[in-house]
Amino acid sequence: MANQLVLHKADFFASDAQAVAVADRYPQNVFAEHTHDFCELVLVWRGNGLHVLNERPYRITRGDLFYIRAEDKHSYTSVNDLVLQNIIYCPERLKLNLQWEEAIPGFNGTQWQPHWRLTSAGMTQARQVISQLEHESQQRCPLANGMAELLFGQLVMILKRHRYATDNLPATSSETLLDKLITALAGSLEHPFALDEFCAREACSERVLRQQFRAQTGMTINQYLRQIRVCHAQYLLQHSRLMIGEIAMQCGFEDSNYFSVVFTRETGMTPSQWRHLNHRND
Repeated sequence: MANQLVLHKADFFASDAQAVAVADRYPQNVFAEHTHDFCELVLVWRGNGLHVLNERPYRITRGDLFYIRAEDKHSYTSVNDLVLQNIIYCPERLKLNLQWEEAIPGFNGTQWQPHWRLTSAGMTQARQVISQLEHESQQRCPLANGMAELLFGQLVMILKRHRYATDNLPATSSETLLDKLITALAGSLEHPFALDEFCAREACSERVLRQQFRAQTGMTINQYLRQIRVCHAQYLLQHSRLMIGEIAMQCGFEDSNYFSVVFTRETGMTPSQWRHLNHRND
């Protein structure tokens, strides 16, 4: 694309020797589609927004984690108090002999799975390391770059230890209710979700959980579930030849007419219109 926005190393790194830096987004505003000549890790701390990565939409909120390669196209839209941090790095500048390929999906051509969730425990540990990393990356002493790279190595190992597939949280009692709830919502795309049954199973207050969810994400539980279903529908409309009714069923809508109403309200166009504008013949 001739007018593609490209973010360059020279604008984000203090020198040609610096391998890692931190780019805060407090908050993350709407940002046009772009690529980079560096890579980044994206960690979402609060709020919500629509993250479009290589034309695939993701409704993001607290705990979402992305591994972005230099060539990936992404943008942010429909943001609501979205707070995130970008840990930016240049693979060719890393000097430590660590097994980066095993810790960072997509590193130098390894298998890429861009979207993960991070447990609350992992978020706490990551915050602490990122704070130190940000401090070191701003120093100008001779050892700063080496210290920053050591901290970056610690961070990617923390992320590897505590990340999980969006719909498959490890079954440990230590994970918070919000972790469990968001995972349950992501795993219920094809069938109804009963919050009362979830709360009974977890022995928690439905009212308190609703309040906690809204405080951390800026959305109600129903809004989040509806929007991740619409995002999944957009992906299927773009990349499959399924009928509209089949897509409605695969996104948890038993009534295709109601699906069309919800989809139109969320996107501003009908499913058929959206497919016509965006369908790819992959």
